Amino acid sequence: MICDDSAVIREALARMLESDPAIRIVARIANGMLAIDELARQQALFTLLQALGGDLRLPVVLTQHMPVSFTPILAAHIGKLGGMPCTEAVDGEPLLPGRIYLAPGNHHLLVRNHGSVLHTELTSDPPGNFCRPSVDPMLKSAAQACAGRVLVAMLTGMGHDGLAGTRAVIEKGGSAIAQDEASSVVWGMPGAVAQAGLCHAILPLTAMAPKLLQLLRTARA
Repeated sequence: MICDDSAVIREALARMLESDPAIRIVARIANGMLAIDELARQQALFTLLQALGGDLRLPVVLTQHMPVSFTPILAAHIGKLGGMPCTEAVDGEPLLPGRIYLAPGNHHLLVRNHGSVLHTELTSDPPGNFCRPSVDPMLKSAAQACAGRVLVAMLTGMGHDGLAGTRAVIEKGGSAIAQDEASSVVWGMPGAVAQAGLCHAILPLTAMAPKLLQLLRTARA
């Protein structure tokens, strides 16, 4: 449970937890990326990040369907989970290990490779799947920036934003795992990826973080 002494933040969090936003994570794995796509309530993201802990030693990028006024609040609370610090992404900044970068509301967050160094790019391109930010542009850019060295993890949520991006990752040689239907509140996003035959594993939420850590260890070996 996330607690804060600020009544304003508590109220904002309550309003966020009543929504059904889209959250995305992308983290670099050596010369590749880890992409965790989360279309669910924020608590699912909190649970996943707490399970992953602060030992990833990788940059992480998050994209969520949220209004501009709420993304700073979410970034602040993610930073209080005890893992990695989290801030809203700034256009053109390098993705440093051990930090989480959250897409500002009303901007797509893309990943670019400049001289073998990953950087952010914020755009005001048209919404994808009726969303800005959208996960599809993020995953497509990550697949390109890392030549397919991307791992996607898709969690519970509505719709199919992220399906095209995951397909781009797989076509470039990346991998994907998804949350199973039994543990999902809504099996829209993970179901779309699973039913498209793009998943290498379909797991309950509690098994996602251990699997991701295992895959990270394998990638580093």
